Amino acid sequence: MSETANVVEVSQNDFQQQVVEKSRELPVLVDFWADWCAPCKMLLPVLLRLAEEYQGKFRLAKVNTDVERGLAEQHGIRSLPTLRLYRHGEVVEEMLGAQPESTLRELLDNYIERESDRSLEQALALAAEGRRADAVELLARAWEEDPGNLRLPLEYARLALEDGQLERAGKVLDELPRELRSSPQATSLRALLDMARATEHAPSTEALQATVDADPDQSEARYQLAARRLLEGDYDQALEQFMELLKRDRNWGDGAARKGLLAVFELLGEDDERVGRYRRQMFALLH
Repeated sequence: MSETANVVEVSQNDFQQQVVEKSRELPVLVDFWADWCAPCKMLLPVLLRLAEEYQGKFRLAKVNTDVERGLAEQHGIRSLPTLRLYRHGEVVEEMLGAQPESTLRELLDNYIERESDRSLEQALALAAEGRRADAVELLARAWEEDPGNLRLPLEYARLALEDGQLERAGKVLDELPRELRSSPQATSLRALLDMARATEHAPSTEALQATVDADPDQSEARYQLAARRLLEGDYDQALEQFMELLKRDRNWGDGAARKGLLAVFELLGEDDERVGRYRRQMFALLH
């Protein structure tokens, strides 16, 4: 195998430089192989073809485990071929055995920067400046030009939702690629969209609060209040109102209180202490 800038043989002496450090610039796919390994020989032409086709967007690093036994042992290699993808100095993916080309393409495409990724960064910067409408239009063009970039549509839907473009957000969520349709983020965005629609023509937050204060069993008003609080970014009040609705009328709106709580949990992330606390309360009420 001839060595090029995009395909290199690495040893224990230069693994840190050629793989770990280089992965801070671009993805590095490490192939642990051996001459006697038949699946390795089947995989090699596929890897070389991808390295040539991607034209420097990733580096292929080959490790001959018969020669570099110490390196293989250091990395705990027990099966050949073993593929490890490094990015930003760390292993981000691992595959054992020969892989079909389509699987390898999908793996690489998840980590290779595309022109549309730069549009995404620009859109997020615009949104941070309060220019959400501009950000939405930028992402609309980026997704139209690069529909294969799975990093785009969920951010596109989120920004459209935050900008009050509910019809557009719904259309994006309806047209999500198969790989994203059941993701936790997609589920959370659909729940937020339902809440935005439920509060689109609702009274003001203050009026809704006055309604539930006067009559705590007003389930629709309480749901609208919880949804409005969530859309305003007041997660504490949203959690309180959804939990109160669950206590008083758990079946209202086909379990809307439970769905609302789950949406807040997803937005906050499991590391947030409120998630564990309210999840335990929800479990106790439902069981």
